[in-house]
Amino acid sequence: MSGPRGAGGDLPLGAEMPEGVRFVGPVPGLVSGWKGRDFPADEDLNMCVACGLCLPHCPTYRLTGEEPASPRGRIAAMRLVGEGRAGVDETFAHFMDLCLTCRACEDVCPSHVPYGRMMERARVQTEPLHSRRTRLLLWLGLDVALPRKELLWLAAAFQPLATPFLPRRVRALVPERGELLARLPGTTEPQGEARGTVAVLSGCVQDRWYRSANRATIRVLARNGWRVVVPPKQACCGALAAHYGRLDTAREQAEQTIRAFQGHDRIVVNGAGCGAHMKEYGDLLGTDEARAFSAKVRDLMEFLHEEGVDPPSGGLGSDFTTTRVAYHDACHALRAQGIREQPRAILRWIPGLELVDIPNGDRCCGAAGLYNVLQPEMSGELMRQKAEAIASTGATIVASANPGCTMQISAGLRAIGKDVEVLHPVEILDRAYRAEARP
Repeated sequence: MSGPRGAGGDLPLGAEMPEGVRFVGPVPGLVSGWKGRDFPADEDLNMCVACGLCLPHCPTYRLTGEEPASPRGRIAAMRLVGEGRAGVDETFAHFMDLCLTCRACEDVCPSHVPYGRMMERARVQTEPLHSRRTRLLLWLGLDVALPRKELLWLAAAFQPLATPFLPRRVRALVPERGELLARLPGTTEPQGEARGTVAVLSGCVQDRWYRSANRATIRVLARNGWRVVVPPKQACCGALAAHYGRLDTAREQAEQTIRAFQGHDRIVVNGAGCGAHMKEYGDLLGTDEARAFSAKVRDLMEFLHEEGVDPPSGGLGSDFTTTRVAYHDACHALRAQGIREQPRAILRWIPGLELVDIPNGDRCCGAAGLYNVLQPEMSGELMRQKAEAIASTGATIVASANPGCTMQISAGLRAIGKDVEVLHPVEILDRAYRAEARP
């Protein structure tokens, strides 16, 4: 099939892929005509009317110009496989794996196609096509290490020994060794009049390599009258496992998380990817308990904006000099949770803080979970674009509310020789509160 394939181009429902691109099959040993709860559902696939409004917002389509690298093209391929007219082959797997699942397409889709959910299920289909090495690495990381905090402790402890042996691309991404000894307090009492109790997700990567954000979260919540509990039996929320098609693992981790937070009515999450995933436990598990749990989950900055905070009287610079801060919108905050103005409103309350937006700031930084490791070329180009856009603002601090984004942006800024501090928004607010005590 030939014809225009640009944004808004016509690709009717049930159409073949563009000329020169075919998902042919069935592939020997694989199944065509996939059906089941862990494959893209017909009702989801049929929501797409192929209008093409998503195309200019898709990072991979924007960089490649290829229809199969767009949400519309991927959905057309999913439909062909679901109808049994094509098999799951290496070409299908390539374009599914190339997706960042940034969900920018969902944000502009007039039909509200649940593209993120569809991609997670399409990756269940492509998982058998990964190399043994990739499957082993995903199993070790997602099924073994992340659910077990003691293994993350060992990974951080031996990081200086292991880092020199990592590929250069991976080595550039690894942050400095995180905190290893002092654990987060199980309970922190509020300052002043108590407003209630909140339970905080400490996370896996966040807590090992960016625990400073967790400590700032606890201090800021307590400073604003909240009793803060960090449930002891929590581990990985399952977001990364879901993104890479390991949905059984993701379900196990979701169930463990729900058990860990039993008895808590307010659950606060400071990582955008974790919060977005936990808000979708109801869809993942399909139970009333999971849906009730998801209804309790709030992003940290969303929660602080809803409940109100005491504006700090301290600033970030000495003698209240102006500090320019660039705000990075994590995809899973902006797209999946609709969080944009809340953190900006809070940061604007800090004296002497000049908040600036990043040019094309709604574009993905290329971190996308493990994408920066599995798709280094595409990720590297997006990282460079994001770092250069940040540098153009002249900011000395970047606010980033997701550990993957923080890791990616830090590496990108180092690569272009820019010394810009990358902090969680709550760390910036915490710094302002602590400045109140300065003479």
